[in-house]
Amino acid sequence: MNDILNQIADRLYLGDAEAVARLTQDALSGGLNPSEVLAGGLIEGMDRVGADFRDGTLYVPDVLVAARAMHFGMDILRPLLTDSDGSSAGTIIIGTVKGDLHDIGKNLVVMMLEGAGFEVIDLGTDVSSERFIEVIRNEQPTFIGMSALLTTTMPAMRETIEAIEASGLRESVKVLVGGAPVTDDYASEIGADGFAPDASRAVELARSLV
Repeated sequence: MNDILNQIADRLYLGDAEAVARLTQDALSGGLNPSEVLAGGLIEGMDRVGADFRDGTLYVPDVLVAARAMHFGMDILRPLLTDSDGSSAGTIIIGTVKGDLHDIGKNLVVMMLEGAGFEVIDLGTDVSSERFIEVIRNEQPTFIGMSALLTTTMPAMRETIEAIEASGLRESVKVLVGGAPVTDDYASEIGADGFAPDASRAVELARSLV
């Protein structure tokens, strides 16, 4: 059955959504459990996409069509994974910080994280520290991820981390940051747990911190 998982990964890499859906169903009908199909087919395929995107072999449109194919497979697996242990690599709340309406980079990170098996709660753009805190309390995530594309909105990252600390929730969640003007030094300065310069390395970082 490894052959069908390889086929799923291959077709996902090529963005063939219909084939991914068909092969996912075939794998389940052939006796593989949903977690095996997720890890060996969909996640494997998105890992290949992430590696080649990081290396410059694939570009944003390639990632978008691969992510669409991944969602076709996930639509079949998700109901079956609901009660399956180990179906999620962790939960991450993600959003672009208050005052910033940019979301292309964030959306790529969301797709890559979902493709890697994380449960992602996307809060969108212009997200206040109060909103982050509300969702942390309600969802008890493993991580929060903050994005900023403008230097003028970067201070909102520090303000959000300080607000999380003041709320008493900082020890319960790891904070990841990213965005064009953000650096590793800035992440350390504001007390974040990690920085990633692009979507594929955001996945690597999240996995390393689980």
